[in-house]
Amino acid sequence: MRAAGSWPLFLASLLSFLFHPHSVLAFSLKNCTILFSENVNNQQVTCQQRDLTTIPDDIPRNAVSLDLSSNHLSKITRTELRCLPKLISLQVQYNSISHIDDGAFVDLVELRYFLINDNQLTNLTDNMFQGLSKLKTLALYSNRISSISPKAFQSLHSIRSVNLCANQLHQIADIVAILKIPTLTDLFLGYNKLTSFQSDDMLFNVSNLKSLQLDMNPLRKFSITKDVFPHLQDLSFTKCSSDIEWDIANKTFLRSLTTLFFGGTYISFEAYRAVLERVDSLQKLLLYSMKTWIDEGLIDIACRIPSLRSLEVMSSSIVAIDDNLLWSCSQLTELALTINRLSELSEHSLRSMTKLRSLELQRNELSKLPLAVRGLSTLEILDLSFNLISEVDCHDFLDLTRLTELNLENNKISKLKECAFQNLKNLKILNIAGNAVFTLDNTFKVNLRKLESLNLHNNVHLKFMQGDFMNLSSLCVLDLESDAYYNLYDGALEGLDNLQTLSLSLNNYREEIFRGLPKLANLTLHFTFNWNQKSSQQNDEPPFSNLPNLRKLVLKVYDNYHTDISPDLLKGLKSLEYLMTEKFFTRSLHPDTFKYTPQLKGLQVIHSDLSDLSPELFWPIPNLRALDLSNNKLRSLDFLAGANLPALSWLKLTENMLSVINETVFQSLHALTYLDLSGNPLTCECSNSGFNQWVQSNNQTQVVNGHQYTCAFPVSLQGENFLDFDIHSCWIDSSFLCFISSTCLILLILLASFMYHFLRWHLVYAYYLFLAFLYDKKRRRKGTPHLYDAFVSYNVNDEAWVYREMLPVLEGEQGWRLCLHHRNFEPGKPIVDNITDAIYGSRKTICVISRHYLQSEWCSREIQMASFRLFDEQKDVLILLFLEEISARQLSPYHNMRSLVKRRTYLSWPQAGQHTGVFWQNVRRALNTTESPTERTHLLSENPSFI
Repeated sequence: MRAAGSWPLFLASLLSFLFHPHSVLAFSLKNCTILFSENVNNQQVTCQQRDLTTIPDDIPRNAVSLDLSSNHLSKITRTELRCLPKLISLQVQYNSISHIDDGAFVDLVELRYFLINDNQLTNLTDNMFQGLSKLKTLALYSNRISSISPKAFQSLHSIRSVNLCANQLHQIADIVAILKIPTLTDLFLGYNKLTSFQSDDMLFNVSNLKSLQLDMNPLRKFSITKDVFPHLQDLSFTKCSSDIEWDIANKTFLRSLTTLFFGGTYISFEAYRAVLERVDSLQKLLLYSMKTWIDEGLIDIACRIPSLRSLEVMSSSIVAIDDNLLWSCSQLTELALTINRLSELSEHSLRSMTKLRSLELQRNELSKLPLAVRGLSTLEILDLSFNLISEVDCHDFLDLTRLTELNLENNKISKLKECAFQNLKNLKILNIAGNAVFTLDNTFKVNLRKLESLNLHNNVHLKFMQGDFMNLSSLCVLDLESDAYYNLYDGALEGLDNLQTLSLSLNNYREEIFRGLPKLANLTLHFTFNWNQKSSQQNDEPPFSNLPNLRKLVLKVYDNYHTDISPDLLKGLKSLEYLMTEKFFTRSLHPDTFKYTPQLKGLQVIHSDLSDLSPELFWPIPNLRALDLSNNKLRSLDFLAGANLPALSWLKLTENMLSVINETVFQSLHALTYLDLSGNPLTCECSNSGFNQWVQSNNQTQVVNGHQYTCAFPVSLQGENFLDFDIHSCWIDSSFLCFISSTCLILLILLASFMYHFLRWHLVYAYYLFLAFLYDKKRRRKGTPHLYDAFVSYNVNDEAWVYREMLPVLEGEQGWRLCLHHRNFEPGKPIVDNITDAIYGSRKTICVISRHYLQSEWCSREIQMASFRLFDEQKDVLILLFLEEISARQLSPYHNMRSLVKRRTYLSWPQAGQHTGVFWQNVRRALNTTESPTERTHLLSENPSFI
């Protein structure tokens, strides 16, 4: 499949964009596309063929052009076109509009061009066009308008052209209001139902109308009885009523008429004659489908008008022209006999035309150049295209020494003789495209030194030898392109010192082909063979190294082939700005491909099956502004992230294999304003949620037709709108998640530090209380009796006192059963379990407190657990026995101990002094106590320092 049509479109878009590099485009519109505009305040918007039923509400306020054609609009309301104060052009043709609110265009104060043709309007109301004071062109043709309010055009103070063709207008009164507008110059009323056009029905004195068209109306009378059209220059009426009455009272009433268009034999010969006899100032006459009246002598009547200079006779089935048909047309400078069946002109048929400068005979059946053409020494333009001419004789252009343009396109010429154009010394443009020329025979070596453009497009296997163009020193444009190929031998293009544009089809390549073209700026190469450029490592000269001034290079291949392209392909093209390739780079692009083209601004690589590109490929071309990689097999755009393209503004990636797109790629393209990703199989899953959100939220890059992208995956969502798939479940913001996680971690660390510093003992205490609680519940369920009268909790440093003082008295004298950790704890059992069993297995717990005791971790756990038993059972199970004097200040770090001392009775060994008997009697009394503990404030031994 050929994509040749994409070349001019791409180039036109590219050039339009590059001429305005600072344009800033808006985000993707829902149903429209923003075309390239000059600047941010000048945007052209197209919504063509979008199946719209209402005008979109997201049209940019700075739009200057809006195209809503070919949709399903049925009406225009007052609010739909609000806030578009800069709009200059509005197109709503090819819709179904039957109603327009009064004042619907009141905000369009800058509108100049309004096309509303091909709709279903039936009438024009008083205020329909209110506010359009600067409107110049109004197209209303192909509607159903049958009535026009006298005030409908009162707001159009600047209107110049109104087209009301193909409506239902019946009478001149319908258009009087239009004719009275002083600024109106062009009025088109063809294909209506007007039966008369009479100045007596026009209630005004004068009109400034310059052009009037009345074609295909059933006119029965055309009457001008007063001077109401003093400025009328062009008048057209074809195929009107056969019995039309012409009444032009005075020739001066049409004194400014210069162009007249007649058509069809519906009007009588006499009627045509009557008109022609009243137009003494006529300069141009067009006759369409008039064979019958031409045979009657209508041309002779027309050519008697002294001022007539141009005559065009088309589609009139003229087969031959004799010596007399045009004899009276000696004053003509332009003659066109187009789209006829002309096969013969008599030798003297044009002899009288001694002033003829342009002769157009295209689209006829001429098999050879007419002898009548010879000798037209004043002729400057000759068009013989689309005929059946098979040969050009040496005398065919005899004496046409002033000829500057010759068109022989689409004939059957197979050979050009050396003498074919020998007399055309002033020829500048020669078109021989679409023939069957296969040999030249030194045709261009003779007398064509002024030739500037030569078109040999699509001939058959032409061969060009050395020196064939040697004498064409003025040639600027040469087209040697063909669907087949041409053979160019070494030196074939020598002598073309001023050639600027070359199009060429080749069947082989040699480096000598492009020698001697110092000014060549535009080159198009169409390959019909496998490119076989050898690597520069073998000392072969790169193909374009002799073209230092080349600015645009087009490389296209219509046939399938695969070959490796040397990285030195573009060596020497230091001025290249635009490179466009089609089916050329079919395998890959070497990273060094563009290292010789630092000025590249536009790059197109299409239909090349490329699946992967490297970022390094684009490093040598940082000035790239437009990139087209359409119709390839790209699956990822990661190469753009590291491509270093700070100036890239226009990016087209249509018809690739992109399913998941990383939006961060586009964030690296800081100048990107236009992005087209149509025709890619996008997946509607969380992997594309970022791109989905970016399309809708970014305010710099316009994603062309983004709201029309559809889902290709998963299968359940195929055909659904890409921007409609639910991405809320995918909204896991990694940066926010990291913020929350790090915040929680910091707070956790701060909390842990705070708890360790201020609450660690409370937590430890709570832990052991919990263990004691579990143990107590377990013991109560089992009903286990006490094994000991008391568990003695002491520090190992106080063990000597326990054995020397306590045990002899309590066990020896008083007979208590005491539990001591060194003799009663079960070996191998966890120490916490031993402590718990000892405390709950004894009726009481005696804490022998000293400074060493307070510093002991295990002693602290023992007293904590004993304290829990005290609170849990609400019995006096804890006996505090101090071996040393400890002040409140020294006790303050041990919060739990200090709390117990404040609320519990305790015994002091130092204060017992020499009265140890009393001390041990108090201990015995404490061991005997079974009642619930009470808060007491007196001490068994006074020690105010504790309070």
